[in-house]
Amino acid sequence: MANILVYALHYDGAINKNSLGAVSEGAKLAAELGGEAHAILLGENVPHDLAASLGKYGAKKALVAEGPEGLAQPLVDAMAAAITEGGYSYALFGGGLLGFEIGAGLAARLGAGVVMEVTAVRAENGELIAERPILGDSAISEVKYRSDVGIIIGRLNAFEIVQPDPAHPDAPVEQLSFELSPHAQQATMVTRGEQRGADVDIEGADILVAGGRGLGKAEGFQLAEDLAAAFGSNAAVAATRAVVDAGWYPYAAQIGQTGKTVAPKLYLAAGISGAIQHKVGMQASENIVAINKDANAPIFEFSDLGIVGDLNKILPKLTEAVKAKKAG
Repeated sequence: MANILVYALHYDGAINKNSLGAVSEGAKLAAELGGEAHAILLGENVPHDLAASLGKYGAKKALVAEGPEGLAQPLVDAMAAAITEGGYSYALFGGGLLGFEIGAGLAARLGAGVVMEVTAVRAENGELIAERPILGDSAISEVKYRSDVGIIIGRLNAFEIVQPDPAHPDAPVEQLSFELSPHAQQATMVTRGEQRGADVDIEGADILVAGGRGLGKAEGFQLAEDLAAAFGSNAAVAATRAVVDAGWYPYAAQIGQTGKTVAPKLYLAAGISGAIQHKVGMQASENIVAINKDANAPIFEFSDLGIVGDLNKILPKLTEAVKAKKAG
Protein backbone atom coordinates (compact mmCIF):
# COMPACT_ATOMS: atom_id res chain seq x y z
CA MET A 1 0.00 0.00 0.00
CA ALA A 2 1.33 3.44 -0.94
CA ASN A 3 -0.19 6.81 -0.13
CA ILE A 4 0.27 9.89 -2.31
CA LEU A 5 0.51 13.50 -1.13
CA VAL A 6 -0.74 16.01 -3.70
CA TYR A 7 0.05 19.72 -3.56
CA ALA A 8 -3.04 21.88 -4.13
CA LEU A 9 -2.18 25.41 -5.23
CA HIS A 10 -4.96 27.88 -4.51
CA TYR A 11 -5.51 31.56 -5.16
CA ASP A 12 -8.35 33.95 -4.42
CA GLY A 13 -10.62 31.22 -3.05
CA ALA A 14 -10.18 28.72 -5.88
CA ILE A 15 -7.98 25.67 -6.49
CA ASN A 16 -5.65 25.93 -9.49
CA LYS A 17 -6.93 23.75 -12.35
CA ASN A 18 -3.60 21.92 -12.74
CA SER A 19 -3.78 21.07 -9.05
CA LEU A 20 -7.31 19.72 -9.49
CA GLY A 21 -5.94 17.53 -12.27
CA ALA A 22 -3.16 16.35 -9.97
CA VAL A 23 -5.64 15.51 -7.17
CA SER A 24 -7.77 13.58 -9.66
CA GLU A 25 -4.72 11.72 -10.98
CA GLY A 26 -3.39 11.07 -7.49
CA ALA A 27 -6.71 9.57 -6.39
CA LYS A 28 -6.76 7.23 -9.38
CA LEU A 29 -3.16 6.12 -8.92
CA ALA A 30 -3.45 5.68 -5.16
CA ALA A 31 -6.49 3.44 -5.62
CA GLU A 32 -4.48 1.28 -8.03
CA LEU A 33 -1.73 1.00 -5.41
CA GLY A 34 -4.19 0.16 -2.65
CA GLY A 35 -3.55 3.46 -0.85
CA GLU A 36 -5.05 6.93 -0.53
CA ALA A 37 -4.42 10.34 -2.02
CA HIS A 38 -4.25 13.24 0.43
CA ALA A 39 -4.05 16.92 -0.52
CA ILE A 40 -1.98 19.60 1.17
CA LEU A 41 -2.78 23.32 1.09
CA LEU A 42 -0.69 26.10 2.57
CA GLY A 43 -1.87 29.61 3.27
CA GLU A 44 -3.04 32.10 5.84
CA ASN A 45 -6.50 31.14 7.08
CA VAL A 46 -7.21 28.63 4.31
CA PRO A 47 -11.02 28.27 4.08
CA HIS A 48 -12.16 24.97 5.58
CA ASP A 49 -14.70 24.37 2.82
CA LEU A 50 -12.08 24.97 0.09
CA ALA A 51 -9.83 22.27 1.53
CA ALA A 52 -12.75 19.91 2.17
CA SER A 53 -14.02 20.30 -1.40
CA LEU A 54 -11.04 18.31 -2.68
CA GLY A 55 -12.83 15.21 -1.46
CA LYS A 56 -15.12 15.56 -4.48
CA TYR A 57 -12.04 15.02 -6.66
CA GLY A 58 -10.92 11.92 -4.77
CA ALA A 59 -8.77 13.22 -1.91
CA LYS A 60 -9.37 11.16 1.24
CA LYS A 61 -7.90 13.84 3.51
CA ALA A 62 -6.87 17.49 3.26
CA LEU A 63 -3.92 18.79 5.26
CA VAL A 64 -3.87 22.53 5.91
CA ALA A 65 -0.62 24.27 6.81
CA GLU A 66 -0.47 27.85 8.06
CA GLY A 67 2.04 29.95 6.16
CA PRO A 68 2.67 32.23 3.17
CA GLU A 69 1.11 30.64 0.08
CA GLY A 70 2.85 31.11 -3.27
CA LEU A 71 6.44 30.84 -1.97
CA ALA A 72 8.43 27.66 -2.48
CA GLN A 73 10.49 27.32 0.72
CA PRO A 74 7.60 27.38 3.21
CA LEU A 75 5.93 24.67 1.15
CA VAL A 76 9.10 22.59 1.15
CA ASP A 77 9.10 22.79 4.96
CA ALA A 78 5.41 21.88 5.18
CA MET A 79 5.52 19.01 2.70
CA ALA A 80 8.74 17.59 4.13
CA ALA A 81 7.11 17.47 7.57
CA ALA A 82 3.94 15.89 6.18
CA ILE A 83 5.83 13.23 4.21
CA THR A 84 8.14 12.37 7.10
CA GLU A 85 5.32 12.12 9.63
CA GLY A 86 2.75 10.54 7.32
CA GLY A 87 4.99 8.04 5.55
CA TYR A 88 3.92 9.00 2.04
CA SER A 89 5.52 7.10 -0.81
CA TYR A 90 4.96 9.74 -3.48
CA ALA A 91 4.42 13.49 -3.82
CA LEU A 92 2.52 14.69 -6.88
CA PHE A 93 2.37 18.18 -8.41
CA GLY A 94 0.42 19.64 -11.30
CA GLY A 95 2.38 21.66 -13.85
CA GLY A 96 3.84 25.09 -13.20
CA LEU A 97 7.05 26.83 -12.20
CA LEU A 98 6.18 26.86 -8.50
CA GLY A 99 5.75 23.08 -8.53
CA PHE A 100 9.16 22.69 -10.15
CA GLU A 101 10.78 24.79 -7.43
CA ILE A 102 9.00 23.06 -4.57
CA GLY A 103 9.65 19.60 -5.99
CA ALA A 104 13.35 20.25 -6.47
CA GLY A 105 13.70 21.59 -2.94
CA LEU A 106 11.74 18.68 -1.52
CA ALA A 107 13.92 16.18 -3.38
CA ALA A 108 17.06 17.78 -1.94
CA ARG A 109 15.60 17.88 1.57
CA LEU A 110 14.44 14.24 1.61
CA GLY A 111 16.99 12.64 -0.69
CA ALA A 112 14.07 11.72 -2.93
CA GLY A 113 13.92 10.92 -6.62
CA VAL A 114 12.27 13.56 -8.79
CA VAL A 115 10.98 13.63 -12.38
CA MET A 116 9.75 16.86 -13.99
CA GLU A 117 7.65 17.52 -17.10
CA VAL A 118 5.81 14.23 -16.61
CA THR A 119 3.03 13.61 -19.14
CA ALA A 120 1.70 10.27 -17.85
CA VAL A 121 1.97 8.04 -14.78
CA ARG A 122 0.95 4.43 -14.35
CA ALA A 123 0.91 1.91 -11.53
CA GLU A 124 2.78 -1.32 -12.18
CA ASN A 125 3.72 -4.08 -9.73
CA GLY A 126 2.90 -1.93 -6.75
CA GLU A 127 4.91 1.13 -7.79
CA LEU A 128 4.50 4.19 -9.97
CA ILE A 129 6.28 4.68 -13.27
CA ALA A 130 6.51 8.20 -14.65
CA GLU A 131 6.71 8.97 -18.37
CA ARG A 132 8.64 12.02 -19.53
CA PRO A 133 9.21 13.21 -23.12
CA ILE A 134 12.87 13.61 -24.08
CA LEU A 135 14.87 14.65 -27.16
CA GLY A 136 12.47 17.42 -28.08
CA ASP A 137 9.45 15.18 -27.46
CA SER A 138 10.63 12.68 -30.05
CA ALA A 139 10.90 9.86 -27.48
CA ILE A 140 9.44 8.90 -24.08
CA SER A 141 11.57 8.05 -21.07
CA GLU A 142 10.07 5.74 -18.42
CA VAL A 143 11.32 6.35 -14.89
CA LYS A 144 11.13 4.17 -11.79
CA TYR A 145 12.05 5.41 -8.33
CA ARG A 146 14.78 3.78 -6.25
CA SER A 147 14.37 6.12 -3.28
CA ASP A 148 11.85 5.77 -0.46
CA VAL A 149 9.97 8.82 -1.77
CA GLY A 150 9.22 9.58 -5.41
CA ILE A 151 8.37 13.11 -6.55
CA ILE A 152 6.29 13.53 -9.71
CA ILE A 153 5.91 16.97 -11.29
CA GLY A 154 3.53 17.05 -14.23
CA ARG A 155 3.68 19.11 -17.37
CA LEU A 156 0.96 21.77 -17.62
CA ASN A 157 -2.41 20.21 -18.51
CA ALA A 158 -0.96 16.70 -18.30
CA PHE A 159 -3.47 15.42 -15.74
CA GLU A 160 -7.16 15.39 -16.56
CA ILE A 161 -9.61 16.83 -14.05
CA VAL A 162 -12.39 14.39 -13.19
CA GLN A 163 -15.83 15.86 -12.77
CA PRO A 164 -16.48 16.38 -9.05
CA ASP A 165 -18.58 13.50 -7.76
CA PRO A 166 -21.46 14.65 -5.49
CA ALA A 167 -21.50 11.14 -4.05
CA HIS A 168 -17.99 11.62 -2.66
CA PRO A 169 -17.98 13.08 0.84
CA ASP A 170 -15.99 16.18 1.68
CA ALA A 171 -12.45 15.41 2.70
CA PRO A 172 -11.77 15.58 6.44
CA VAL A 173 -9.51 18.54 7.12
CA GLU A 174 -6.52 18.30 9.46
CA GLN A 175 -4.20 21.08 10.61
CA LEU A 176 -0.55 20.27 9.91
CA SER A 177 1.93 21.23 12.58
CA PHE A 178 5.38 22.17 11.25
CA GLU A 179 8.12 24.73 11.75
CA LEU A 180 9.33 27.21 9.17
CA SER A 181 13.08 27.04 8.67
CA PRO A 182 15.00 30.34 9.01
CA HIS A 183 15.69 30.60 5.26
CA ALA A 184 12.00 30.03 4.50
CA GLN A 185 11.22 33.28 6.30
CA GLN A 186 13.59 35.47 4.28
CA ALA A 187 11.25 36.13 1.34
CA THR A 188 7.98 38.04 1.46
CA MET A 189 5.23 38.03 -1.14
CA VAL A 190 4.80 41.62 -2.32
CA THR A 191 2.15 41.08 -4.97
CA ARG A 192 0.70 38.11 -6.76
CA GLY A 193 -0.84 37.88 -10.19
CA GLU A 194 -0.42 36.72 -13.77
CA GLN A 195 3.13 36.85 -15.14
CA ARG A 196 4.15 40.14 -16.69
CA GLY A 197 0.71 41.64 -16.78
CA ALA A 198 -1.16 39.30 -19.12
CA ASP A 199 -4.90 39.89 -18.99
CA VAL A 200 -5.96 36.59 -20.59
CA ASP A 201 -5.79 32.96 -19.53
CA ILE A 202 -4.32 31.15 -22.53
CA GLU A 203 -4.23 27.87 -20.61
CA GLY A 204 -7.98 27.99 -19.99
CA ALA A 205 -9.09 29.22 -23.43
CA ASP A 206 -11.06 26.88 -25.71
CA ILE A 207 -9.77 28.68 -28.81
CA LEU A 208 -6.29 30.10 -29.31
CA VAL A 209 -5.19 32.29 -32.20
CA ALA A 210 -1.41 32.08 -32.11
CA GLY A 211 0.87 34.39 -34.02
CA GLY A 212 4.44 33.91 -35.19
CA ARG A 213 7.07 35.86 -37.11
CA GLY A 214 4.88 35.62 -40.19
CA LEU A 215 2.77 38.45 -38.76
CA GLY A 216 5.69 40.71 -39.66
CA LYS A 217 5.61 43.18 -36.75
CA ALA A 218 3.97 43.87 -33.43
CA GLU A 219 1.09 45.66 -35.12
CA GLY A 220 0.37 42.48 -37.06
CA PHE A 221 -1.03 40.94 -33.89
CA GLN A 222 -4.08 43.13 -34.33
CA LEU A 223 -5.23 40.61 -36.94
CA ALA A 224 -4.98 37.81 -34.38
CA GLU A 225 -6.72 39.87 -31.72
CA ASP A 226 -9.57 40.75 -34.07
CA LEU A 227 -10.14 37.07 -34.87
CA ALA A 228 -10.00 36.05 -31.20
CA ALA A 229 -12.49 38.81 -30.36
CA ALA A 230 -14.83 37.54 -33.07
CA PHE A 231 -14.80 34.06 -31.53
CA GLY A 232 -15.80 35.53 -28.17
CA SER A 233 -14.80 35.28 -24.52
CA ASN A 234 -13.65 31.67 -24.84
CA ALA A 235 -10.81 32.70 -27.18
CA ALA A 236 -7.39 34.28 -26.56
CA VAL A 237 -4.23 35.24 -28.42
CA ALA A 238 -0.95 33.37 -27.99
CA ALA A 239 2.54 33.85 -29.40
CA THR A 240 5.80 32.09 -30.23
CA ARG A 241 9.09 32.64 -28.46
CA ALA A 242 10.56 34.50 -31.44
CA VAL A 243 7.94 37.25 -31.35
CA VAL A 244 8.04 37.46 -27.55
CA ASP A 245 11.83 37.86 -27.67
CA ALA A 246 11.33 40.58 -30.28
CA GLY A 247 9.00 42.43 -27.92
CA TRP A 248 5.93 42.05 -30.12
CA TYR A 249 3.78 40.32 -27.48
CA PRO A 250 3.89 39.64 -23.68
CA TYR A 251 5.82 36.68 -22.35
CA ALA A 252 2.74 35.38 -20.49
CA ALA A 253 1.22 34.53 -23.89
CA GLN A 254 4.21 32.46 -25.02
CA ILE A 255 3.61 28.86 -26.07
CA GLY A 256 6.35 26.26 -26.24
CA GLN A 257 9.19 24.56 -24.42
CA THR A 258 10.15 27.75 -22.57
CA GLY A 259 6.59 29.05 -22.35
CA LYS A 260 3.24 27.47 -21.55
CA THR A 261 1.69 24.19 -22.57
CA VAL A 262 -1.88 24.40 -23.86
CA ALA A 263 -4.56 22.02 -25.09
CA PRO A 264 -7.45 24.08 -26.50
CA LYS A 265 -10.25 22.71 -28.66
CA LEU A 266 -8.96 24.81 -31.57
CA TYR A 267 -5.41 26.06 -32.10
CA LEU A 268 -5.09 28.39 -35.06
CA ALA A 269 -1.43 29.02 -35.93
CA ALA A 270 -0.85 32.11 -38.06
CA GLY A 271 2.61 32.59 -39.52
CA ILE A 272 4.20 29.93 -37.31
CA SER A 273 6.80 27.64 -38.84
CA GLY A 274 6.28 24.86 -36.30
CA ALA A 275 9.70 24.36 -34.71
CA ILE A 276 9.90 21.43 -32.29
CA GLN A 277 10.18 23.82 -29.33
CA HIS A 278 6.80 25.30 -30.22
CA LYS A 279 5.22 21.95 -31.02
CA VAL A 280 5.97 20.76 -27.48
CA GLY A 281 3.64 23.41 -26.09
CA MET A 282 0.58 22.91 -28.31
CA GLN A 283 0.58 19.44 -29.84
CA ALA A 284 -2.14 18.23 -27.44
CA SER A 285 -4.67 20.65 -29.01
CA GLU A 286 -7.81 18.89 -30.26
CA ASN A 287 -7.78 20.62 -33.65
CA ILE A 288 -4.80 22.40 -35.20
CA VAL A 289 -5.26 24.76 -38.13
CA ALA A 290 -2.17 26.34 -39.69
CA ILE A 291 -1.86 29.30 -42.03
CA ASN A 292 1.52 29.83 -43.66
CA LYS A 293 2.74 31.07 -47.04
CA ASP A 294 5.49 28.42 -47.01
CA ALA A 295 4.00 25.12 -48.19
CA ASN A 296 6.98 23.29 -46.67
CA ALA A 297 6.60 24.72 -43.18
CA PRO A 298 7.03 21.94 -40.56
CA ILE A 299 3.75 22.87 -38.84
CA PHE A 300 1.78 21.37 -41.73
CA GLU A 301 3.16 17.95 -40.79
CA PHE A 302 1.12 17.82 -37.58
CA SER A 303 -1.82 20.11 -38.44
CA ASP A 304 -5.35 18.83 -38.98
CA LEU A 305 -5.93 21.51 -41.61
CA GLY A 306 -3.33 23.53 -43.48
CA ILE A 307 -3.88 26.72 -45.48
CA VAL A 308 -1.09 27.92 -47.77
CA GLY A 309 -1.48 31.62 -48.40
CA ASP A 310 -1.10 35.20 -47.22
CA LEU A 311 -2.33 35.47 -43.64
CA ASN A 312 -2.82 39.21 -44.08
CA LYS A 313 -5.64 38.37 -46.48
CA ILE A 314 -6.86 35.15 -44.86
CA LEU A 315 -7.20 36.30 -41.22
CA PRO A 316 -9.52 39.25 -42.02
CA LYS A 317 -11.72 36.97 -44.14
CA LEU A 318 -11.87 34.43 -41.30
CA THR A 319 -12.79 37.19 -38.87
CA GLU A 320 -15.65 38.36 -41.05
CA ALA A 321 -16.83 34.78 -41.56
CA VAL A 322 -16.90 34.13 -37.82
CA LYS A 323 -18.78 37.38 -37.20
CA ALA A 324 -21.32 36.51 -39.91
CA LYS A 325 -21.81 33.03 -38.46
CA LYS A 326 -22.43 34.39 -34.98
CA ALA A 327 -24.79 37.06 -36.31
CA GLY A 328 -26.77 34.45 -38.22
